Amino acid sequence: MKKINSVLIINGANLNLLGKREPEIYGNQDFESYLAELKQMFPKINISYFQSNIEGEIVDALQSCTQDAVILNAGGYSHTSVVIRDVIQVINQPVIEVHISNIFARESFRQTSLLSPVCNGCIIGLGLKGYKLALQSLID
Repeated sequence: MKKINSVLIINGANLNLLGKREPEIYGNQDFESYLAELKQMFPKINISYFQSNIEGEIVDALQSCTQDAVILNAGGYSHTSVVIRDVIQVINQPVIEVHISNIFARESFRQTSLLSPVCNGCIIGLGLKGYKLALQSLID
């Protein structure tokens, strides 16, 4: 894998509600403050961020990605989106799938990700720390 200098983090539906939505599952921290921490932890990596509740906008972000790698938490679209899966298969960047909660310990419909088989790796159930671990895995 080539050297990673830039990463696009994409968060899907309802992840704009982090810190407010089900804090017992997702924690109390909003993503923007965590993103600031990530940028401080990885000052040599240009980290871009995109969030959308709209599946097609996530597809567009993946198709137009110019960064070296992608960290993707598609939220509920992980379990339903064939179109996001298809675009992951055709882009040139490595994609690490992240889930804040342990999807395998949740409802049965959340226990299958259509995206995992086409991603380069998956980090599941470690809270927001999963994004840090994904970044670390990409640059190591």
